[in-house]
Amino acid sequence: MSAEMDKQQRRENVIEVLNKARSMELYALTQYMNQHYGLDSMDYGELARDMKLIAIDEMRHAEQFAERIKDLGGEPATDYADVVQKGQDVRSIYPFDTNLEDDTIDAYNQFLNVCREMGDNVSAKLFETIIDEEQEHYNHFDNVGGHIANLGDVYLSKIAGTSSSTGGSTKGFVLNSGDAAE
Repeated sequence: MSAEMDKQQRRENVIEVLNKARSMELYALTQYMNQHYGLDSMDYGELARDMKLIAIDEMRHAEQFAERIKDLGGEPATDYADVVQKGQDVRSIYPFDTNLEDDTIDAYNQFLNVCREMGDNVSAKLFETIIDEEQEHYNHFDNVGGHIANLGDVYLSKIAGTSSSTGGSTKGFVLNSGDAAE
């Protein structure tokens, strides 16, 4: 009986970190969609388009975590890990998002370790895959933020007036780039 209780406790520990990650994804996707609307309103279409695609990635991650939680017999979280920041200026969005992705990668590496310690390689592999995608988001945000910091209005003027259309894509940023397997 104690082995079964131990197994159940390990499963609950994994569900707990999966739900923390799901809450982080729900927050990120809402934050990024809010930024997408703001960037589109500021007429930075290309930046708005990429932000929307990254939000779609985060929605996919939230769903992947929910499916795994359900597989383990848990109830997927519906709360956000933080409060959405509204009305951000284009110059503040990218350092903010770079920090958010950096914190997410750090947390997910810790959550991955919990899954391994609890003997759940399926959840650990899920974290590995999502960490790779979060790293792509981090790189994108860091690059754009660097361009804005170094080139300022010259960079932003090249983007002003560009289309925010995603061309009907629902794949997201990572899958659209062709770097990830479908």
